[in-house]
Amino acid sequence: MLNTKYEIQDVNRMDESTFVSIFGSVYEHSSWVAEAVWHHRPFASLDGLHAAMDSIVQGTGQSRLMTLIKAHPELAGRLAGSGQLTAESRSEQAHAGLGSLSEDLTKRMLELNDCYQKKFGFPFIICARLNNVATILQAMEDRLTNSAETEFTTALREISKIARLRLADIIV
Repeated sequence: MLNTKYEIQDVNRMDESTFVSIFGSVYEHSSWVAEAVWHHRPFASLDGLHAAMDSIVQGTGQSRLMTLIKAHPELAGRLAGSGQLTAESRSEQAHAGLGSLSEDLTKRMLELNDCYQKKFGFPFIICARLNNVATILQAMEDRLTNSAETEFTTALREISKIARLRLADIIV
């Protein structure tokens, strides 16, 4: 995560390139959100910036939303095992205890990830920082019974939570 924290007035004064370099990873591998929201300055607060970013996301088409969802890694999945997560995802998964799973729990997590991916066509998404291993495993099992439409909406809601926490890491 970033060490530098910015006040909202500093964020509002940033040129587009600086803004996108700082906020481009708030939505996983989707800097287009930061690029689009920059034009909506000034923001009154962190929550105002988050609301504007969420509005950009909600206002985009289904195809781009699916691309946003698919940009997220599996929890404790193959990218984690090979060290290929973004710094943000690595930190978030570690915070939830996913970085130090037993062999049995890792196997179960991979099985649930595979079942979820096969059923819905995108990775299971949950705000890891607001959960732990037990609640994540339970949510994975419970959400496998949902419809595709429910999971699509749930994934976007969880992405919004992730983005809000990532913004709080950047803005005072």
